[in-house]
Amino acid sequence: MKHSIIKMKIAKPATAGTYANVFDFCAGRCRHNSESVVHENAYISDFHHCFSTTSKSSGANSTMLEARLNGIDVVVGRQGESCDSVCKSNGQSCVPNKLLVLNQCDIMQKYMRCKGACLSSMGSDQPAEVVDNAPKHLNPGACLYTRTQSMLSCDGSHQHTRRLCPCA
Repeated sequence: MKHSIIKMKIAKPATAGTYANVFDFCAGRCRHNSESVVHENAYISDFHHCFSTTSKSSGANSTMLEARLNGIDVVVGRQGESCDSVCKSNGQSCVPNKLLVLNQCDIMQKYMRCKGACLSSMGSDQPAEVVDNAPKHLNPGACLYTRTQSMLSCDGSHQHTRRLCPCA
């Protein structure tokens, strides 16, 4: 039986690897790549799935992100409501580590209108959509995401936004 060897250079020569099989290749890629881990020490997905080397295209990335939402009900809250409240009203709980998956424009646009705008913002109420009757300077109708992942929170709310919430 012939064994094929997969060799791929990752980041720096010290981290380049030779793998005896596809499983070892996948495990190595998942452990050492920012597309698979958050805060450098925890997997983004509870399932630890390996990502595709073509995941840079939005279609593949979007499909991969949606796979991380298996078993999660994505719910759009009412104006001013926190995700804790949104999920509780459905007899569920907010799943904090899934906020990271929802905190991306291509995912938000599947559940909210976003009116052509998806803006980076600071606040514990992201991911969210600004309500249409909000003051003009708050960009009514725009979707908001945060670049500061540590701000993502199930209990955040804002009087002029509707949260996108991961409930289970």
